Amino acid sequence: MKYISHYYKKLKVKSIKIAILAVIVSIFFLPSYVSFEHTGNNMFTISLDGVIVGVVNTPEEADKYLREARKQIAGSSQELVLADSDIEAVGSEVLWGKIDPKEQVISNMALVLRENVHETLNRSYVVKINEFMVNLSSKNEVQILLQAALDKYDSEGAGTYKAELLLDPTRELPVLTAHVISDEEAKQQEQVQEAVSMNAGIDAEIATVFENVEPDIEKDFEDYELGLISMDFGDSIEVVEAYLSEEELTGLNEAIELVTKDQETNEVYEVVSGDTLSGISLKTDIPMDKLIEMNDTLEDENSMIRVGDELIIMVPRPELTVVRQEEMYYEEDYEAEIIYVDNDEWYTTDRKTLQEPSAGHRKVVAVVTFENDTKVDQEIIKEEVTYEAVPKIVERGTKIPPTYIKPISGGRLSSSFGRRNAPTKGASTYHKGIDWATPTGTAVVASSGGVVAKAGWGSGYGYVVYINHPDGRQTRYGHLSKVLVSAGQTVSQGQKIALSGNTGVSTGPHVHFEILVGGTQVNPLKYLN
Repeated sequence: MKYISHYYKKLKVKSIKIAILAVIVSIFFLPSYVSFEHTGNNMFTISLDGVIVGVVNTPEEADKYLREARKQIAGSSQELVLADSDIEAVGSEVLWGKIDPKEQVISNMALVLRENVHETLNRSYVVKINEFMVNLSSKNEVQILLQAALDKYDSEGAGTYKAELLLDPTRELPVLTAHVISDEEAKQQEQVQEAVSMNAGIDAEIATVFENVEPDIEKDFEDYELGLISMDFGDSIEVVEAYLSEEELTGLNEAIELVTKDQETNEVYEVVSGDTLSGISLKTDIPMDKLIEMNDTLEDENSMIRVGDELIIMVPRPELTVVRQEEMYYEEDYEAEIIYVDNDEWYTTDRKTLQEPSAGHRKVVAVVTFENDTKVDQEIIKEEVTYEAVPKIVERGTKIPPTYIKPISGGRLSSSFGRRNAPTKGASTYHKGIDWATPTGTAVVASSGGVVAKAGWGSGYGYVVYINHPDGRQTRYGHLSKVLVSAGQTVSQGQKIALSGNTGVSTGPHVHFEILVGGTQVNPLKYLN
C-alpha cells in the first residue's frame, strides 16, 4: 500500500512537469506570441491619431496595415480620399506577449480614418479652351459639352456631326484633344475597316475609296444637295484627367452656358481703304460713342483714320469657336469690279468717274464659311449670270500729294476753327482759321511747298503771306511782324517765310493760319501731319 502511494506521488509530479513544459512550448511556438530575445523592442503598440488600434511585431508591419486600411475606406470607387493619419509606434521588450490579428488592426485603423476623412477628391476632367478652363466630373460630360457647342450651329439637326476625344500622340503626358467627325465619315471609316478585315489587303481599302469618288462632271443647280458640309472646332482644346474636390467642379448645364454663350471680347479691327468711322460703326454694330470710348486715338466722330490703323472693337463670341461650311444657293444683284485708269499727272487725291456702273444679276451656289454666326469667307463654285454688270470706270492720280505741317514750333492754341463768341471788335464771329499765341518774332515756316501768291499788308490780317500749292490748295499766314518772302517766289516745306507779330485786328502776339480747299477755308487741324 505504501508502494502504491509513493508511485502515484511520483506520477503527479511528472504530470505537473509535463504541463509546465507544454505551456513553455506553446508560448514559444504559437504565432500570437512574441519570443523573447535580447535584441531590443520586439513588440509595438500602435496608435493612430492618438487612438490605440492594436499591437504588432514591427512598425513596418503597422505601415503596411495602414495602407490596407486606406484602400478599405476608399473602396472600389474612382475617388481619391484624403484623411489625416498621424501614426505612432511605442515599442517594448518582453519575454512573451500577445499581438493582435492583422484583420483586427486594419479594421481599427479604418474606423479611425473614417472619422478623420476631411476631403474626397473626385476623378475629374479639366477642359482647357485657349486660356479658358472648366472642370467636369466625367469624360461623358466633356463629350456632352463639346457636342452642345456643335449642335448650336448644326442646321441639319443635332447629331449630324459628333465630337470625339482622342489621345494626343505628340504629348508625353496623357492629353486628350477634340475632333469633329460627321456621320458619313464615320460610316466610311467603318466600311473601310470592314472591307480590309474581310479581304485582308490594301486593295480592298483602295477599292472602297474609289467607290466614294464622284466623277468630275459639270453639275446643274438642282444637283447640289446644299446645306451643312463640314464642321470643326476653331480653338485649341485640351482635356486632362485630374483629382478635384466637389467645390472645384462645374455643373454640366452651367459649363454649357459658359462655353456656348456669347461673351463680349476685345478684338482688333484694321482700317481698310474706303472705311469711315460711321461705316465701321455700322459694319461692327458698335454705336459711335462706344467706338470712340474704346479707342484713345479717337477724339470724336470727325477724327481722322488712315488705312492700316488698328481700332479696338467689342465682338460678341463664345469661348469655343465653331467653324462650319455651308453649301448655299442664292440669287443676287452684283457689282462688277471697278476699272481704274491711272493718270500720272494727277495726285492720288484726284479722281474722275469716266463710266457710271450698272448692277448685274446672277444665280450662285457658294461654299460659305462661318465662325459661329459670323460669315468670314465665301467661294463661288457655280455661277450663272442672268445679265452682265456694267463696271464703273474711274480715272485716278498716281502722284503723292504734298503734306502740311504746323507753321510754328511750340505756341498755344488760343482760338479754334469755327464759330466763336465775343471776338475782338472788327473780327468775324466765324473764325476761318486757327490761332497760336506765341511771342512776337517767332519764326513762321511754309506749311507745304509752293509759290507765294501774296506777301505784304492784308488789312484785318495785318502783314500776311499767301502760298499756292501744287494740289490746288492755298495756305495763309496772318498778323505777322515781318514778311521774309515776295510774291512769285517758290518756297519749300519748312522754309522760313515770316516772323510772328500782332498786326491788323489782333488782341496779342500770335500767328493766324488758314488752309483753303477749292477757295474755301477748312479746319487746318484735319490736314496737318
